[in-house]
Amino acid sequence: MKIRNLLPAVRAGRDQEVDHPFYSLQREMNRMFDNFFRGFDAAPLAPYESAWGGFNPSVDVRENDKEFTIKAELPGVDEKDVEVTVTNDSVTIRGEKKEEKEDKDKNYYYLERTYGSFHRVIPLAAEVESSKAEARFKNGVMEIKIPKNQTSQTKGVKIPIKTG
Repeated sequence: MKIRNLLPAVRAGRDQEVDHPFYSLQREMNRMFDNFFRGFDAAPLAPYESAWGGFNPSVDVRENDKEFTIKAELPGVDEKDVEVTVTNDSVTIRGEKKEEKEDKDKNYYYLERTYGSFHRVIPLAAEVESSKAEARFKNGVMEIKIPKNQTSQTKGVKIPIKTG
């Protein structure tokens, strides 16, 4: 067996997506390194996080008969850096996270700045009264309450079915 047959790029005429032992080893190593670096906010090309300071806040959406309640976790973000826009069918939360860490001692000086913007659009399943929406920000958690439009909540009427 020639060493050329082991190299994926040299195997001419063969499907590159075949589950070859080297492909599975490479996929496993990539997954392992991605998981390792994810905890340090330095995951190389992580699909849902940006290594360049991107931030995607966690959002919890609850609905009852009268209103929608949305809670967004925004640690390290000031309320003046957040903007909430409510339309008839969605809520948009956008803002910017600015963080600066400074540490100095007699023999060293350390300064790290992180900036990143975020943008979340949350679709709503019912029409809302956007003019009556309220937002509160406390301890890094934003809570948004949006009342539903009462005219669009009319219950369905049962219609008798006629035969013949």
